[in-house]
Amino acid sequence: MTKDNTTEIGWELYRSYLGVLEEGSLSGAARAMGIAQPTVGRHVDALEKALGVTLFTRSQMGLLPTEAALALKPFAQTMHSAAAALRRVAESQGSGIQGTVRVTASEVIGQEVLPPILAQLQDTHPGLTVELVLTSRVQDLLQREADIAVRMTQPRQEQLIARRVGVMPLGLHAHKRYLDKHGTPASLADLAQHALIGFDEEAPFVRAARKAFPIWSRENFAVRTDNDMAQMALIRAGCGIGVCQVNLAARDPNLVNILPGSIPLSLETWLTMHEDLRNNPSCKVTFDALLKGLQDYMLA
Repeated sequence: MTKDNTTEIGWELYRSYLGVLEEGSLSGAARAMGIAQPTVGRHVDALEKALGVTLFTRSQMGLLPTEAALALKPFAQTMHSAAAALRRVAESQGSGIQGTVRVTASEVIGQEVLPPILAQLQDTHPGLTVELVLTSRVQDLLQREADIAVRMTQPRQEQLIARRVGVMPLGLHAHKRYLDKHGTPASLADLAQHALIGFDEEAPFVRAARKAFPIWSRENFAVRTDNDMAQMALIRAGCGIGVCQVNLAARDPNLVNILPGSIPLSLETWLTMHEDLRNNPSCKVTFDALLKGLQDYMLA
């Protein structure tokens, strides 16, 4: 296939290519993007002609990406994130606080801590829209995948504004129902006689702390899951003893903090934003509201 270098390639061609890549078919991409299927097909054909590569091959399973399509994916995703960020910034221009701010956080923080903070924020600024992305993957602020991030590690990039929120202590917790049946451990050694709830794959911060907390290892867990919300649900259901945020567990009178202060685990929490958004009014008020809300949560 011959490359066509005579014209610039429009973003809409890459957008359709990403749609097909994600959905696996022209029809699926068309539905997801809200455009006609023939339009998606023309976009993909035009992009292949302009780049001089074949992006998809047909099969009984749909359209399969070629090596070229997979190689282009991260660059097209960066374009997608930049286009979305451009739109969010444009929407926020004008008088007052308006437009869209994209916030990313872990599932636990996003589901258990941020909702009341965001509710108060929107009561104050009804013209503001918040996109909340819950993922354990670190969203890349430099690539504009998000505007603001709540992170459990200190960011190192100089282009980011970072504020240390504080340290979230973690503790061993169990439901009263479980303790009524099985008793309350009086020492860390007693944990060997209990059902423990823990991880399937060891996280780096747990690996670092395990020297002082050796029982917290995969082979000792009666129930294993790498989803933090699932671990919290298992503790609440009385399945055993697990680790969760002390401040979060304190909200539930049925959860008991066992051997307080006995485990060397905590989460240092940071709030970060790209420095280019420093003067964006919508991002600034959102950043300030999140900082205050998270600090209040830690002091509760």
